[in-house]
Amino acid sequence: MTVHRILKYGIRFAAAAIVSVLASHVAAAEKSAKPNFVLILADDLGYGDLGYTGSTQIRTPNIDALAASGAIIEQGYVSAPVCGPSRAGLMTGRNQVNFGFDNNPVKPVPQFKPEYFGLPVGEKTIADRLAELGYINGLMGKWHLGDQEQFRPSRRGFHEVWTYPVGGHDYFRSEPDGEGYLSPLESNFKTPDPITYLTDDTANESIDFIRRHKDKPFFLYASFNAPHTPLQATEEDLALYQHIADEKRRTYAAMVHNLDVNVGRIIRELKDQGLYDNTMVVFLSDNGGPIARNNPWTLNAPYRGSKGGLLEGGIRVPFLVSWPQGIEAGLRFEYPVTALDITPTFVELAGGAIAESDKLDGSNVYPYLAGKVAGNPNNDMKWRFTISASIREDEWKLVRLPDRLPMLFNVKVDPSEQKDVAHLHRERVVRMLKALGDWDVSAPHPLYLEGEQWRRVQLDNYDVEYRLTQPN
Repeated sequence: MTVHRILKYGIRFAAAAIVSVLASHVAAAEKSAKPNFVLILADDLGYGDLGYTGSTQIRTPNIDALAASGAIIEQGYVSAPVCGPSRAGLMTGRNQVNFGFDNNPVKPVPQFKPEYFGLPVGEKTIADRLAELGYINGLMGKWHLGDQEQFRPSRRGFHEVWTYPVGGHDYFRSEPDGEGYLSPLESNFKTPDPITYLTDDTANESIDFIRRHKDKPFFLYASFNAPHTPLQATEEDLALYQHIADEKRRTYAAMVHNLDVNVGRIIRELKDQGLYDNTMVVFLSDNGGPIARNNPWTLNAPYRGSKGGLLEGGIRVPFLVSWPQGIEAGLRFEYPVTALDITPTFVELAGGAIAESDKLDGSNVYPYLAGKVAGNPNNDMKWRFTISASIREDEWKLVRLPDRLPMLFNVKVDPSEQKDVAHLHRERVVRMLKALGDWDVSAPHPLYLEGEQWRRVQLDNYDVEYRLTQPN
């Protein structure tokens, strides 16, 4: 080969190499411009049952470290006090009452049609929106937004799904022809492995998803069943909490501990893959902890109330946002943020836009968390769930029940809702009741109703004497 030809091919090779390097840099730049999103959802977690929220019994070093790495949302709310409606709001960014998803999709009364027992197919999910922006989306864990084919997560924007077909599941076993909590696991990308321990398995699938898609922008919805019933823990975790005398509380503590371990595993995987700095991780619970009258095992301290009710203990949840590349560590954000804000925040950070016609009830809170915008992103919030409804305006919160006069609390000075001051602020009560009622009658009819027995349970829970302090 002549010197001329050597130079000619050498120049071509060099040029091709330069183009390849430039292309990889462009691809890397495009990748780095789009953050990954990891949404970690706990189920029925008591507000006071984490280290960073003050627990004296349960150790949660990994969730505490996540809290220290980003923003602690000091007033974090969900849009409903039970699983299904809360998740419907979370997945859409719309208050689920505005599309009739008022109740849990479990054993509804028979006069309602089963084809409506799920997230309406006309509602666009966060996964739908991120898929349009080039994201790979995975759901690993609980769905609880409808079991019929049209409601399945694989048809709602999620490319990879590992789940179970009803609201919850046994932690140790399933059966090939099982029903309810013993139903077989389902996946659209693999044959599910046998259950080892459901919380561990959910983290395993989440970690595998991260590994498979580390080179593209992704959205991982790690939706844990823990610490929802059935109360089942591993012997190893139970051994760590032998000092707790009450069996239910001991098992629950072990389940929360295991959840914490697996949150830590997901975060470590992001770090090992070099993805952590440009991944926004959001951690929250779908509602407050349940309170059994005869033997409560969760603690929502310092808040009064529980799952199923609209006092703070039912809707105010642990809520963390971490993104090392975009949020300063150690931030304590004092204003309300709701689960409805997650969809618009993720979509706009991914380069998308939310139109007025989308009718979202949440807003992009990242500018607030980044210190670019000051003030309160959620001055006005509303809730409705079966027998109760509530409205919050700034620090004032009104709760409406069917068997008593409306209650009014100033949650800034009285976050435990110990002092009903409705009789001192009649004009405010009248105005807030009217605003709540106008919204109420403007909303569509519920798609279905749960069994009527739950109404009495939920009403009675407003009269429970709740523990507001941590145990010794």
